[in-house]
Amino acid sequence: MRTTPTTGERILARLPEREHAQFLHEYRTAAEAAAHEIWRYKELQALLHRWSLVVIAVNQPGYYEALDEAKAGEGERYDFKEAIAARTRRP
Repeated sequence: MRTTPTTGERILARLPEREHAQFLHEYRTAAEAAAHEIWRYKELQALLHRWSLVVIAVNQPGYYEALDEAKAGEGERYDFKEAIAARTRRP
């Protein structure tokens, strides 16, 4: 079973180098905001959760190639409704 990294340190360790600068910028901004206004701690937690999902995505084989193809309008295409229907049919 794969665990999802939920701390800044674990996320950074599992992110490819090309994602580090963006993650660190967003993390530092959110952490500083949370340090000054405690209610922003939930925003920091949400940011860590989003980045934990990014870790899973970017570590999938072919992720960046598929992303480049999508940006260029190339590669396989899926109808959104069909993709959702297929996802809900999975056991």
